[in-house]
Amino acid sequence: VHLVESGGGLVQPGGSLRLSCTASGFTFSSFYIIWHRQAPGKEREWVAQITGSGGTTSAADSVKGRFIISRDNAKNTAFLQMNNLSPEDTAVYYCNAWNSATQDDYWGQGTQVTVAS
Repeated sequence: VHLVESGGGLVQPGGSLRLSCTASGFTFSSFYIIWHRQAPGKEREWVAQITGSGGTTSAADSVKGRFIISRDNAKNTAFLQMNNLSPEDTAVYYCNAWNSATQDDYWGQGTQVTVAS
């Protein structure tokens, strides 16, 4: 089982990034994909999630209207489009796959997002 995040980096305030989460080793479409983030010195924070079919999404109030979660089950990949980024969005972003029926729970290694001028 592998989950690999990519797309992080350094971006200026107001800029955009798209994170990807590519999965292998399990039935991707059977799993929720959840993005979390953890800023230095802070607890991990739930960011957004999407159901296995992609039909339902939800996002934290802190990112609602700026971040969009999506997935392409044919490519075993999920995305987090992040717009209008601010320094408060600086964190390591983690992709998490979770199956509500089996409670199987997989995590990626994280990707750093830094928002700074």
